[in-house]
Amino acid sequence: MKKTKAHTVGVVGAGSFGTTIATLLAHNTEVLIFSRRDEVIDSINQRNTHLNILLSDKIRATGDLEEITSKCQLIFPVLPSSSFRITMKSMAPYLTPGHILIHGTKGLDISGIPIDDLMKVNLSSKHIHPMSTVIKQETSVLRMGCLAGPNLYKEILEGQPTACVIASEYDEVIKIGSEYLSSRYFFVFGSYDMVGAEMAGALKNIIALASGMLEGKGMGKNIQAMLITRGLRELIELGRAVGATHRSFLGTAGIGDLIATATSNKSRNFTFGMRYARGEKMQAIIDDMNEIVEGVRTVRIAYQLARYHHVRVPIINMIYSVLFEGMDVERAIEFLMRYPYLPDVDFI
Repeated sequence: MKKTKAHTVGVVGAGSFGTTIATLLAHNTEVLIFSRRDEVIDSINQRNTHLNILLSDKIRATGDLEEITSKCQLIFPVLPSSSFRITMKSMAPYLTPGHILIHGTKGLDISGIPIDDLMKVNLSSKHIHPMSTVIKQETSVLRMGCLAGPNLYKEILEGQPTACVIASEYDEVIKIGSEYLSSRYFFVFGSYDMVGAEMAGALKNIIALASGMLEGKGMGKNIQAMLITRGLRELIELGRAVGATHRSFLGTAGIGDLIATATSNKSRNFTFGMRYARGEKMQAIIDDMNEIVEGVRTVRIAYQLARYHHVRVPIINMIYSVLFEGMDVERAIEFLMRYPYLPDVDFI
């Protein structure tokens, strides 16, 4: 598939990151973005605006999945993890082995188990799926990949330089994705470790929640640095429980994304943790942000997964206890400071 001006690339999901991906693609090609909301479609098609962003006139919107799959061979699904599977099921009748899907979802699927029923299930790695597995299970698509790395959408839309990783088993997917996304200020690396990149992207949101809580309590960079480095170890150990290796966690898709997400107030997970530690209620923050905070969902999954596989993850456990068992944030911080940690580095 050669890149030409006549070729249209699809984006499924018109949230903040989906809109950002559409904006990056529009530097190189025509873009068709899918939304279920009529007001979003009308705003994009009639005024070239969405989320208070003036969009390129190369971006057009549709509410028809059949249209986007018929006009676009390359599609970027950028959806909340909680709705990814149902959207793939809806797209499945129109997708063929000729399509290429590169998703930008940094979360985990739990086999259709309602998130509020997690404590009733003996959750193991067989229930946990990265989005590439969901695509394989629900569609006939063979060539797929994922977007990973530090992708704070506000900085990208401001034109600040950054990079991402496209991870895939296929050279062709990495090459095509790079051609369409790359620009003067946006560089794309390639990786063959797709599962590792997906797990790193999902799990790092938990540490971002914790880092935001430290910020909310007025803590400094010393303890934040300890949290990020010790948290990285937990992410690696938990990733191994579901078949990932440590390699992606130590690269742009892992520690690169972790540093950006866990230190910036432009990160929704960091911002959530900061506001929560200052006394705001969980649902009130989520409603006010009007964005998906994937870390809140992911910490519930990671907590159960660690219990099943007997992985020692004190930071993840504490964040779960703070959010869902009423533990005081300052008590959790004190506990973590006194926790008898394992050796500093022994996972390489």
